[in-house]
Amino acid sequence: MSTDAIVTHVVAALAVVITASYTMGAVARRLGQPPVVGQLFAGIALGPSLLGLAPGGVYETLFPKQIQPILTSLSQVALVLFLFAVGYELDLRMLRGQNAVTAVSLGGFAIPMLMGAGAVLLFPGGFGSANGGHPVDATFVLYMAVALSITAVPVLASIIRDQGVAGTRPAVIAMAAAGVIDALSWPVLAVVLVGGTDAATPPWTVRVALLAGYLLVMLFAVRPLLVWWMRRPGALMTNQVPVAVAVALGSAWATNALGLHVIFGALLAGLIMPRQPDGVPDSRLLRPLQETGGLLLPVFFAISGMAVRLSGLRSSDLLLLGLICVTAVVGKVAAGALSARAARMPWRDSVVIGVLLNTRGLTELIVLNVGLEAGVIGSRLYALLVVMALLTTAATGPLLTLLYRPDGPPLPGHTGAVSGGEGTAPDTWPGPEPGQSPAADAEPAPRT
Repeated sequence: MSTDAIVTHVVAALAVVITASYTMGAVARRLGQPPVVGQLFAGIALGPSLLGLAPGGVYETLFPKQIQPILTSLSQVALVLFLFAVGYELDLRMLRGQNAVTAVSLGGFAIPMLMGAGAVLLFPGGFGSANGGHPVDATFVLYMAVALSITAVPVLASIIRDQGVAGTRPAVIAMAAAGVIDALSWPVLAVVLVGGTDAATPPWTVRVALLAGYLLVMLFAVRPLLVWWMRRPGALMTNQVPVAVAVALGSAWATNALGLHVIFGALLAGLIMPRQPDGVPDSRLLRPLQETGGLLLPVFFAISGMAVRLSGLRSSDLLLLGLICVTAVVGKVAAGALSARAARMPWRDSVVIGVLLNTRGLTELIVLNVGLEAGVIGSRLYALLVVMALLTTAATGPLLTLLYRPDGPPLPGHTGAVSGGEGTAPDTWPGPEPGQSPAADAEPAPRT
């Protein structure tokens, strides 16, 4: 295929992918679901599972093998920009003085990991069969533990906004805990990749040493240089976005070369990027990266969906899918609810927090793609985990609606009933710590 033909196919494929992704995302939102559910379904529909069944070789014509590396590269760039923004926004100072957030974060991370690892150890045969010959070893067990402990912060934020509970105590705690859970999950996932046995990469001892050197360079050389650059005379009049993108891409290249994945370099680049003097991310830097990454993310959804081959699943895989879903749901909901209850929150609030933490979506897809590319999981198990991510994410909204009926009592801190994200604005939180008397606050909570 000539260069002109490849460019033509890439342009056409991008037009189809972006149109289908945003159309299905809009449909999902109209149905009360987060857009990621529709976007991922669009990716699966454009893959061999559905479009590949169409006569006339439509799938092969639209997505020939020659353009697959280009689409994959674009999806990785989208992830780099997206995760750089995630790292730049992440602020662990939210844990200070918030006992409920700390308890929910640790419980919502550790308990699902233990349940995920336990499920593999109790049923190694089922996982080994679905994993297509990949070894069910310590690396795989740790990977499955991480995969079942993830909560998708962007999707969770969308659900909270659409359900009209933004600013309520359970929503704020769940959002803060989800950010901490993801921050804890990435290093564990890095350990999984460092401990891999890919012959194309150096031994794990060499990679650990190189990784340590890379971290030192980023913290003690790159960050001070960025601080000087952004605070030098005249810096307010310059565009910082190209510098941030260059740092993010360079850091992503470094971690990928070390045998990890581009996502880790992007996250670290976002974490070391200097903020404004008051500790708040600079919107002039953050917004363009979020918008650009969001524009390209449909390509990532398409690549993720194309890797799902439902036709390759066996009847026995349905039992494993049920086990995975039950483990994922019970682990997250129970962990969030019990941890919040241990922090002396009411049972109803605690269950709402557990339901919210069961949201996966985009972040789960990133973890699954990393595992598939690293050879930790095979295509059949990948398909089962993608279906699990779709089902658990899609169930969050309806479960939250059952717990919070528009004609029932509102959530604590909420001013009244809302439906579909419309209605009276909720009160913001934090208020008093769970277990503290509301009378300790002299002023009512501010309104959004």
